[in-house]
Amino acid sequence: MTTVRLPLFPLNSVLFPGLVLPLNVFEERYRAMMRELLKVPDEEQRQFAVVAIRDGREVAPSAPGLPDQTAQPEQGPAAGFGDDPLKAFHEVGCVADAATIREREDGGFEVLATGTTRVRLRSVDASGPFLTAELEPLEEQPGDEAGALAEGVLRAFRSYQKRLAGARERSLSTSAELPDEPSVVSYLVAAAAVLDTPTKQDLLEAPDTASRLREELKLLRTETAIIRNLPSLPATELTRGTTSLN
Repeated sequence: MTTVRLPLFPLNSVLFPGLVLPLNVFEERYRAMMRELLKVPDEEQRQFAVVAIRDGREVAPSAPGLPDQTAQPEQGPAAGFGDDPLKAFHEVGCVADAATIREREDGGFEVLATGTTRVRLRSVDASGPFLTAELEPLEEQPGDEAGALAEGVLRAFRSYQKRLAGARERSLSTSAELPDEPSVVSYLVAAAAVLDTPTKQDLLEAPDTASRLREELKLLRTETAIIRNLPSLPATELTRGTTSLN
């Protein structure tokens, strides 16, 4: 089993390969991570791993707790994630390649990264200024009938977008061509659909592209039927533009 060790950035969301991730970094543990990544030569990839939080907070408490105002906030790279950080995170995450890391005057960072490959979390190390993890890369297998499934998912996704836009009385952006490569379709739809984090995590963990597409087809049909019978939906910016892929 081949493994790699990378800095670990836990979030309350799921990152998929090919999708762009903007980050506003202000906590010291993640500032330290970005300072370390900036030491990597420009010609090399500045990579870190993103995992969805199962239990915990991506922002550590920074003020005395309630109801005990004398309680001191947790400190350190694993603050908010318990005694065993490995248990606080979902097992499968995604490597992010930071194309831009810009330091602000206040010491924080603005980061623009892109998901690249799925990885399985094997261990978490909290001994340094930020979390690092041993990760096993996961190869994406196409599965059976991925091409035909991708076509069906794209049709269902277009119908879903139209229903979603109509429910919010907004126009649907159709200026960008949707991809036709099955794995790219599966990740784009998983990221763009309005689904909760556990459902998105299940899609990320799918054993192959075809399995992910089959599940997405079921979800899109169900969600479209639900939207059809709703008079209105909460405001969102999802249908005002397309998800950015690199």
